[in-house]
Amino acid sequence: MAKQQNGTIVIKKIKKGGHGGHHGGAWKVAYADFVTAMMAFFLLLWLLNVTTDVQKRGIADYFEPTLSVRSETSGSGGILGGQSLGQPGALTQHISAPSITVPIPTGRQLQEGDEGEEDGDSHKSKNPGDPLRGEQKTDAGTAEAKLDKLDQASLQLAAAAAAEKENRQFAAAEFQLRQAIQDVPDFKELAENLMIDRTPEGLRIQLVDQEKLSMFPLGSSEMADSAKKLMGLVAQVVQKLPNKISIAGHTDATPFARAGNYGNWELSTDRANASRRALLSAGLPEGRITKVVGTADRDPLVPDQPTSPRNRRISIVLLREAPPEPGKLAQR
Repeated sequence: MAKQQNGTIVIKKIKKGGHGGHHGGAWKVAYADFVTAMMAFFLLLWLLNVTTDVQKRGIADYFEPTLSVRSETSGSGGILGGQSLGQPGALTQHISAPSITVPIPTGRQLQEGDEGEEDGDSHKSKNPGDPLRGEQKTDAGTAEAKLDKLDQASLQLAAAAAAEKENRQFAAAEFQLRQAIQDVPDFKELAENLMIDRTPEGLRIQLVDQEKLSMFPLGSSEMADSAKKLMGLVAQVVQKLPNKISIAGHTDATPFARAGNYGNWELSTDRANASRRALLSAGLPEGRITKVVGTADRDPLVPDQPTSPRNRRISIVLLREAPPEPGKLAQR
């Protein structure tokens, strides 16, 4: 509105009220509070979904109000008397003060006790019915029994682990031998002459005679060339393992025709000793061999055919360092 007074123009602006609240920012604060509350609500739902019952129980215990113990209710006139917090939550359990009964010895018992100490028998109790001494002996015996069980369990676990490791080593050695037989053309014809199995003694590798191929000429302890090749292959594999080795020679039950006292016992022993020399020549350390024996025809491979050529063989055994696991031995 404009008015003219004395030649001066005055412009008066009138600002109307009542509608300015619609353009304020109070609604933004309320909306932000609403969004925050919804976010907290969804976080709560998510936490309830991912937490376990044990975690929920722990959170509930944490927020439970604790009970204050008034001074007039603490103590019951004795040692350690009062209230203790127990399970579940903050519930209280009332306990009474423990009582200990100690027998008071009479003058005669004291005198006898002194005499016992003078005789050097101070470690024996004059009162065999002493409850405290009995409890101490019982606790000591229980603790000792538990320690013995733990020691036995530890020893059993260690023995089982050692046996398992040794079995893996034996399996690897067997695989290498069989793979070498297949890969090398010169050894393929000797595949039937090689037998590998596991016994309580260890991993047994046997060089067995066949109808058309023998490791030794009949009646001789001079090793054939094919047997020397096979023995060299065996030496390459077994020298990678730390186990001690025993060698045994076997013959069939055919009577020995050589004159004199030379028979199957001597022949089997000489063949075992010839096998020992072949292993040493192939690089096996001499200290690895612990036993070389000849068994003649006393341990046949084919018991129902005592004259079978398969009974003529050389057995090389990698002796176990750990006891075998029950049920894991391959039968011959």
